[in-house]
Amino acid sequence: MDNCLFCKIINGEIPSTKVYEDEMCYAFLDIEPQAPVHVIIVPKAHIESADKVNEENSKYIAHIWEVIPKIAKEQGLKNGYRVVNNCGEDGGQTVMHLHFHLMGGRAFAWPAG
Repeated sequence: MDNCLFCKIINGEIPSTKVYEDEMCYAFLDIEPQAPVHVIIVPKAHIESADKVNEENSKYIAHIWEVIPKIAKEQGLKNGYRVVNNCGEDGGQTVMHLHFHLMGGRAFAWPAG
């Protein structure tokens, strides 16, 4: 997608601090971290949101969930972590490219915090 922020990051048009990359996903440090470790993980295929996951693209999401524990371990998260996905405007999604926030390095409260 021409105007997608995360597609531009994946393609190297916008700089990021990469923490993981393979053929299906890209992970980078959030520029406004909400925890000591805050990584954004995106599929390399442009999928607008969780509402747009289907039979053809769900392999990207399954792969991301396989990669999350590896990234967490590489980031030194030994006592747990939080994974967040915001879906749509009311869900707080600000970039319309499906992404997951991997956060850790501190204790979290529920539902916010």
